[in-house]
Amino acid sequence: MTKELRRLSLVILAMFLSLFVATSWIQVVDADRLAQHQANTRTRLDSYEIQRGSIIVDDTAIATSVRADDKYQYQRVYENGPMWAPVTGYYNPALQSATGLERALNVDLSGTGSNAFFGEIERIVSGQPQQGLSAKLTLDADAQLAAWEALEGLQGAVVAIEPKTGRVLAMVSTPGFDTNALAAHDPAAVDTLHDQLESDATRPLYNRAIAGNLNPPGSTFKVVVAAAALASGDWTMDSALPNPARYTLPGTSTQISNAWGGTCGPGETATIAEALRLSCNIPMAELAAELGDEAIRETAEKFGFNADLQIPLKVTPSSYPSGLNDPETALTGFGQGKVTATPLQMAMVVAGIANDGAVMTPRMVDAVIGDDFAVHRQYEDEAFDQPLDAAAADALSSAMVTGVSDGAASGARIDGVDVAGKTGTAQNGGSRPHTLWFTGFAPAEDPQVAVAVVVEDGGGEGQSGSGNDIAAPIAKKVIEAVLGR
Repeated sequence: MTKELRRLSLVILAMFLSLFVATSWIQVVDADRLAQHQANTRTRLDSYEIQRGSIIVDDTAIATSVRADDKYQYQRVYENGPMWAPVTGYYNPALQSATGLERALNVDLSGTGSNAFFGEIERIVSGQPQQGLSAKLTLDADAQLAAWEALEGLQGAVVAIEPKTGRVLAMVSTPGFDTNALAAHDPAAVDTLHDQLESDATRPLYNRAIAGNLNPPGSTFKVVVAAAALASGDWTMDSALPNPARYTLPGTSTQISNAWGGTCGPGETATIAEALRLSCNIPMAELAAELGDEAIRETAEKFGFNADLQIPLKVTPSSYPSGLNDPETALTGFGQGKVTATPLQMAMVVAGIANDGAVMTPRMVDAVIGDDFAVHRQYEDEAFDQPLDAAAADALSSAMVTGVSDGAASGARIDGVDVAGKTGTAQNGGSRPHTLWFTGFAPAEDPQVAVAVVVEDGGGEGQSGSGNDIAAPIAKKVIEAVLGR
């Protein structure tokens, strides 16, 4: 073979290999992305012939597809749509729109992804109609119902997590909306309703549990600051701080006070444990100033702040900003200033404390299954980070138990159960209503559930409502539902 022929052969071989790699990439690696691309009309039209898979909670389908007398062939139907709206979202083929898990799991539910390939071949051979895959969720229907009913008439959200695994047990956001109405195949009617919901001042389309306009966490963030102090090795829960009735923020003339205007207990000093039990602002602001923003941010990020999470819903990151000055850092000591959080985030904080200091990555799905119940994909528990060792987590947990049994979080007490918790009543500036919080876990000795509650707009009581009076009793009902009480 001549030199020129060898060169030509190598060029042809290289071109063949390039073509082989490119087609393999398109058909295998990039198949799902291309199949779901909005410009791929063939996939969209094919999907109308496939009965969309179900979304399942406790072996009951909360989202199904039934036959429709139109070109879309199937209509999406939701059981108790408003209650499950933050979880399922809605799917509307007429508008090519999807939200919630309907969007996050569309490849599986629609039966158009690579996971459904062999199922499609089997259907062709057997002559049976093709169906999408179904999703079995981690959620607890009793906990979801308890949260939904407890939030009735309020603007807020609840998230409950299983501390040892990160499995999400409840996710409620109110006010809700009817997912069935937004899944209807009448584009004009749906567009009109969507515009009404979008312009509603209460923002019913927001999933306040993981997104929307994030709130300052108020005194629930004191738990993070206390954790940062313990993690440093320089502080214990018995470490004492000065106990004045007024405190001037570092480098300013701005003074802050405890919620009741007096000192944190009768002594000249107050311990970190006492500051948590009574929910005192001044000692925690002093502690934050001593620790500095870098130490607090490092611990906050180990709990999940500033992280991009997909559970598989996309979560708006909770924020502990970098580069805070001394007075801004002091304000974060009691969850004010520039720190913001979702209920999911604050549930992760207490779930980590409940789990011996180990934070698990939250997840909402246990498995993707076929109509024959065969498991196509199993979701596993995944560690996120370890902000505290077990001894420090236990010490912090004990202080939180005291806060519920004999402190500022008494609204979460449950007879016969040790509940660990922390309330928060966050200011929003001027005369704007407070944001009310509670976060905690139970039973303290063997935690089964960690929960966070946020109630916006002061719970309808402006600046008079408190986290203990309004948010804590909601958490109590969710905890009781999970524990079967």
